[in-house]
Amino acid sequence: MSYRESKSSTTPTDASDYEKDLASGEQAIKNSKVRKRIDELLEKKRLKELLDDSDDWDV
Repeated sequence: MSYRESKSSTTPTDASDYEKDLASGEQAIKNSKVRKRIDELLEKKRLKELLDDSDDWDV
């Protein structure tokens, strides 16, 4: 099956099924907080690597 055939086989009901799979209420809030924390940690790691790689600290 080609890409074009598989793309045309999706139906509008697939979008509503996707909405049912999403977390709601407290779980959605928890997921949002976890994602935010992960993003913060990744940014902290990125900045630390930039500082560690810099030669500005040589005295």
